[in-house]
Amino acid sequence: MKQKETSLNIPHEDELDFDHVRSSDETPLREDAFELDDEIKMELISKHFKEIMQILGLDLTDDSLRGTPDRVAKMYVKEVFSGLDPKNKPHVRFFENKYNYDQMLVEKDITFYSHCEHHFVPIYGKAHVAYFPNGKVIGLSKINRIVQYYAKRPQVQERMTIQIANELKQSLHTEDVAVVLDATHMCVSSRGVNDTNSQTGTAHFSGKFKEQTFKNEFLNYINSNTK
Repeated sequence: MKQKETSLNIPHEDELDFDHVRSSDETPLREDAFELDDEIKMELISKHFKEIMQILGLDLTDDSLRGTPDRVAKMYVKEVFSGLDPKNKPHVRFFENKYNYDQMLVEKDITFYSHCEHHFVPIYGKAHVAYFPNGKVIGLSKINRIVQYYAKRPQVQERMTIQIANELKQSLHTEDVAVVLDATHMCVSSRGVNDTNSQTGTAHFSGKFKEQTFKNEFLNYINSNTK
């Protein structure tokens, strides 16, 4: 994954990576991924995380550490990796396009927190999404929820970009979708090369957004200071 340095939180067009190599558009899951219920998963994760802490030499009798295995287990299952479970997929509600709005609709600066699947450390940043209505419009909060759903799982930024775009195309019954993610990877800034200034930009453009005019309009808007 190529890291891009920029002075802005939102990448410019020439700072975006359009041709990332990825293993699959789907999150790699076993066929039996959901045979265990959440309570059993949390019990097992707590047990194994306790063993990890013991191997590291930590004193689990200390008041500060005693409850950590349970807290981590609950966080993994109920919070930061809750997007793995299809039952948590947001229900998309549509509204009739009574105003016959046929221009670009943009939702920018959607804050997301995810985790790198290579080291299980945070990825955080902003998502910017646009589409052209095709008969119906989606509730704005649902766009945010779709972003959060795919963020809350071990991720690769390239895959997450594609997953959000595919979900919107399927839900909206249109190919006219654009998605840009601008993120910081803790696996780069807190370990390895310890580069705290680099950011990664990924993008997906389909339908009308493959046309340079619409692509530029979208990119110019998300790079503006308009709130």
